[in-house]
Amino acid sequence: GLHVDLSITGCSDSDGEDMYSLDGEEKWFADFINHRGVYPQPSFIDHISYVEGVYDAAVANQQICKQNLKVTREAMKDIPLEN
Repeated sequence: GLHVDLSITGCSDSDGEDMYSLDGEEKWFADFINHRGVYPQPSFIDHISYVEGVYDAAVANQQICKQNLKVTREAMKDIPLEN
């Protein structure tokens, strides 16, 4: 059958998210507070893991996201609001 594979990367000035899921179940997320990747999988399944470096890639993606956010804010600061 078909599966739903989802990846979310997002950021704000003070926070960020990087997560992977399959069929609505989280497979991995970046814990930026404790500087590590987390696999929130129950013990009764075969462990799913990613290649080494996925957390470092998430950290790099956060820097790109924050830079893009800054550029977008600067580009949109003089655009008038429309009804």
